[in-house]
Formats: sequence, C-alpha cells, structure tokens
Amino acid sequence: MVKITDKYDMTKEDNIFCAKRIMVDSIYKQAQLEGIAVTFADTQSILNDVNVENVTPTEMSKVCCLRDGWHYLLDHVDDEVDLVFLENIHELTARFDVPYQYLGKLRTDDVMISGTDWRPELPDIEKIYIDLQELNKIECITDRALSVGLYIMRTQMFKDGNKRVGSFAANKILIANGKGIFNVPVKLDGIFKQKLVDYYESEDNSELKNWMVENCLEGTTLAKKLQKTNKTPRI
Repeated sequence: MVKITDKYDMTKEDNIFCAKRIMVDSIYKQAQLEGIAVTFADTQSILNDVNVENVTPTEMSKVCCLRDGWHYLLDHVDDEVDLVFLENIHELTARFDVPYQYLGKLRTDDVMISGTDWRPELPDIEKIYIDLQELNKIECITDRALSVGLYIMRTQMFKDGNKRVGSFAANKILIANGKGIFNVPVKLDGIFKQKLVDYYESEDNSELKNWMVENCLEGTTLAKKLQKTNKTPRI
C-alpha cells in the first residue's frame, strides 16, 4: 500500500479562501452524501435565502445546518480537534436529524450501520480522548486529517451525523495546515460508502485513505483558478 503524503501545500489563507469560494459546492456534495435531495442550483438558492418549491422545509433546514457547520469550522480553524470541537459541530449540523437531548452528546445506545452486520462499541470518553491524542501525532497532515475523520465515522460517537462530523474534522485539519479540502464527488459517493463499510468491518483504513487522496481532495490548482477571478466569497 502506498504511504500517504501531502498532496497540496498552500498557505492557510489561500486554503481558507478556497473553502469559502467553493462552499456551495462542498455543501451540495455533503448533502448528496447524506441523502438530502437537492441539486447544486437548489443548494445555491437555499443558501441565498430563496425558497425552493420542490425541496421540503426539513431538507432546506439540513442544508442550512451544513452551512452553519462550515461557518463554525472557519471561525475555529485554529482550534484543536477535540471533543469540544466535535460536539459543537454535531450540535450545529445534526439538529434536524437527532432529537435535542442527543445533540452534541456521545451516544448511549447501540446503532445499526447500513450494509453491514458490524456494530460499533458504545463510545468511551477516555478512550476517545486518548485515541484523538494519538491520531493528532501523525506527522503527515493529510494522513492525520483523514485518519481522524475516518476514526470519528467508525467510532459512531453520536446517534447520527457521524460522517458529517468526521468530514468537518478532516477539513479543519487540512485547511488549518494548507493541505486542501476534502469532498466526496457526487458520482463517487456510492463507492465511498462501500469502501467505508469495508473499513468499518476490517478496521484497516489504508486503502480508503489512498482512494480519498486520489479522488476526494482539492487544492493548489483550484486556488490558482479561483484567484484569477479575483472575487470575494459571498457565503
């Protein structure tokens, strides 16, 4: 298996600029991954406070929750990826999927994972704290970001919304260090989900991480393209 290396090397400022400029696209891709039935045009309209007739109020609210997650990430880009950060992201992004009493709180019930009989253990706060400390010691930033994100997804810390929380955690690490932006292309979300299930069952994330580096990261080329337009992000 090929060792993970950093694919991009930007300044934090350029990476933040890129994240702001493609926020609509990032939110659209996240929404598709979560099964929220919106098009790119729908997403753009919702984020511009335009009512979309063919999208339910709940789906519109979920899109806005993803926007709030991105705003929180960029406002706290220099924070540690710890339980406080993860719980706050969960509370913002899952509030239309999870009952209020479970928002931002580690789950205390078993969960089922679609596509597999594998079941995660109940989360243990001390183990999570230690695991995150160890993962944050990974030298390669891209490897660290993807490892942390996938760990969160597999641990299933929360009652729902763990792919979202894991994705935001990975992006926070990437953006803070100028290593790009993680998004799963819509045409590849089925492949990603199957590879994610394979990882859940095996606990071996090496193949998935290499696939993500190859298919799900954007960076330097995008930054140069966006800077040529010389426009300020609106979202």
